[in-house]
Formats: sequence, structure tokens, C-alpha cells
Amino acid sequence: MFAASPFLGSIVDAQSGREWSAQALRSAVAARTAALVNAGLGRDARLALYHGGSAAFFADLFAVWEIGACAVCLNPGLTPEELANVSAFIEPAAILVGSNSAMGLPPGTRSFCLAEERGGPRRTAGSQGARLDDPALMLLTSGTTGTPKLVVHSFRSILSRVALNALFIGRADLARTLCVLPTHFGHGLIGNCLTPLLAGQTLVLAGGDGLSAARDVSRLIDQYAVTFLSSVPAFWKLATRIAGSPTAGTLKRVHMGSAPLSSDLWHQVIEWSRTRNVVNMYGITETANWVAGASALDREPQDGAIGTPWGGWTAVRREDGTIAAHGDGELVVQGPSVMSGYFRRADLTEAVLADGWYRTGDSGHIDESGYAYLTGRRKFEINRAGIKVQPEDIDLLIERHDSVREACAFGMPDKVAGETVAVAVCPNERATFDIETLKKWCSERLTREKLPARWFVVDEIPKTDRGKINRDVVARHCLSLPN
Repeated sequence: MFAASPFLGSIVDAQSGREWSAQALRSAVAARTAALVNAGLGRDARLALYHGGSAAFFADLFAVWEIGACAVCLNPGLTPEELANVSAFIEPAAILVGSNSAMGLPPGTRSFCLAEERGGPRRTAGSQGARLDDPALMLLTSGTTGTPKLVVHSFRSILSRVALNALFIGRADLARTLCVLPTHFGHGLIGNCLTPLLAGQTLVLAGGDGLSAARDVSRLIDQYAVTFLSSVPAFWKLATRIAGSPTAGTLKRVHMGSAPLSSDLWHQVIEWSRTRNVVNMYGITETANWVAGASALDREPQDGAIGTPWGGWTAVRREDGTIAAHGDGELVVQGPSVMSGYFRRADLTEAVLADGWYRTGDSGHIDESGYAYLTGRRKFEINRAGIKVQPEDIDLLIERHDSVREACAFGMPDKVAGETVAVAVCPNERATFDIETLKKWCSERLTREKLPARWFVVDEIPKTDRGKINRDVVARHCLSLPN
């Protein structure tokens, strides 16, 4: 389906300097496809990819799709405990790793490093290919320590999203795309990588962490004649501060998304990039990344402007539940790239999908011309530099520590990341409680983006009259305390 496409592009690994031509990528996909078929895996399988950010990752991903299976892209930074929890829920047929090592994998897990699979006759996938509405991709949005929440996309939604992205961006602008984001969530995987690759263009993988990518971004743009890149506002805050502007004049288009954008930063990126084709994008995992965009070429930047739809419709859901083409309310979207649902969470799916509309949980305004603005967030999720963090995950883990009676995580404003994680902890015995011991324990069990930046030790955690934690009240109380 993908490897046989005449439009498949090439990949450059900026860290190693190695380039995979389109033909090399096809050959790697063919070999991996044969290995999966030889292992008895096919269309009904769920295969977890526990690595990312490399050409080998995309060869594995396309091989999974060639046999018609569903790829579950996991953060390779998950701790063994988090991976075990997620794996138990997903029940993957196998976990694909980037090196021939099963260290850190749950006991009894079947694993493969497809790059190192050898031996045996190669069989082709034959008629095992998927149908368009079969599940193709699952992305984890929360629940690494609790019940996982995984978004399911079909082949149809992925193909339609990348086709629409390419149409609205244009093949010329996609010619050499730089990815500075992780490949286990929609912005990095679908917007930055699959879109240029499936348009037959060149993908440049920056590698490294966010700080090194921001520091090196101008050099990479000039060295690889990059025409397009997209990242989160937190990245752009760093890049515009620590990296000089690119000088080669190849950059044609810049995207920002996955977090609220101010008009000030929008103008800074325009000045830094030396192009007005700087676009604020709106999209979420459930919509397979971008579903709307606002370019400074068309209108002067404004706080929260997210523009017009990229294939499909946007509307607002009023307080009385009616849908309106313009006005104020909860933003709802409809289009070919909306998810199939949440894996094994019918209750959550029914709460957000109704009459063809997806309820985003975000508040917005749409003017009479159809131009949309994001005005607020309705969910309690913490948006840390574009990475969505669910506070319940942090609560559940911290409350498992013997010294803790209750915990409540919440978002706290941060100049660089937009939001960071804070947590209120109510200990069992305050007199003997050691916060440093708890911090160390959590650092061994939580990924970096989930680790709280501020900790508040409290005697009680406020509740609603129904006995539920009110995160807004907890946040206001904690942030009013003296440092």
C-alpha cells in the first residue's frame, strides 16, 4: 500500500548524515514485510513500535501497514512500568524495537528488531493487505499509569489527512521538510513526516532533544536546504532566542501548532524565518493532526487565530447542544480524518462523537466568514510544550507511594513550555514525610514531560460537594502560597 507507491520519498538522518533514497526505503520495507509475514503476523495484528525518530522506524511502520496490521506508536521514553501497563491493555502481537534487545520489555513479550531479522525464505504479504476502514494507527494520549486512552485511526483517515495536508501546503513547499519533533504523536508523525514522505519529497530528521534541535535549527535549515518545518510554540520560543536566522533563503513555510499561540511569538517567528508564510495550525490527535490553519500571508496575526478548515467543517456547539456555523461555543469538527474512536473505550468515544461531529473540548469563536479562533481550553489536560499530559496519570502513580494519602496534579503557566506540571501532595504523616525521596521515586517511573516542576505539600486537597477533586481550586490555593 505504501512501499509500492511511486510517490514515496527519501529520508535524511541529520545526526548520522546517512540518506535513505526512496528505493532504499522501499527495499527496507520489503525485507521487513517479509520478516513479519514469516513470523505469521498479518492483517488482524496489533504491533507496537517502541522506537522512533529514525529511518528504521519508518521502514518498520510501512512494513506493518504493508501486511495490513495496526501500528501502535509508543513513546520510547516510557518507563518499563508504564510500558507494562500499556502493553497489558493493548495486547500487541509483538513489540518492534530499534535494537536487538528485549531489555525493559514486559516478561514474556514477543519482540523483533526487524532491521536484524535474518534467515528463512521470504514470502510476500499476498492478499493480507488492509481495507481502507481497517485500523491503521493507534496513538496513546493518556493512561500510562492508569487505564490507557488510545486514539484509533483507519487507513482512510491517515491517507486523507496526508493528502489534504499536501494539497494545502503544496509539494514545492514540502520539497525538503525538517522534523524536530518526536514521532510518537500526531504533529510529528503525521504532519511533519508522513505528509512529505507520501508526497514523494525528502524528510530530514533532526534527532536529539528539543534544546539541541532548537539550537541547531538554523544550521540544519541551511545545510539541508530545508523548505518547510513545523513545531510547537515552546520550540519557537527557544529557537528565536538561541538560534540566529537561517541565511540560505530556502525556507518557504513555517507551521506552529499543538499549543496556544500569541501574536507576539507569531511576529517573532516571521522575523526570524524571513517569510510571512508562517501558519498557526489547529489539530489534535483525534483529527490526525491539522484540520485548520491561519497564515500571516492572509491576515495579520491575532491571538488564538486558527483560520479555516483544511478539508471538512468546523462549527461551534452551543450550551443548549445545538450546532452553529458561527458564534461562540465548543469547537466541533467534521472531516475524513476524524478518528474511528478510542480503543476499548466505547464510553469515551460516545461522549465525543455524535452525528458526525467530533467534540474537541476547546472553546472557540467562528466569525461569519468561517474564520475560527481558539479562546480557551475545556479539558484539564496539561499542555507541556505541545505534549499532552493527563493529570490523572500523575495522581494515580504518586498515590501508590506508601507515604502519600492523596495527590492532585494540575497545569501551571510557564514562559517557555506554555504550561508545566505542578502537583499538590497530601502525606500520610507530615512530620516524617520526605519530599526528596518521593521526587526520586517518581523520576524512575514517569517520563520527563510528566515529572512535576513544582511540588506543594498540603494538609488536605479540596473537594467538590460530591467528593471529587476540583483541580482549579487546588491550583488557585497552591499558587497563592508563598514560595
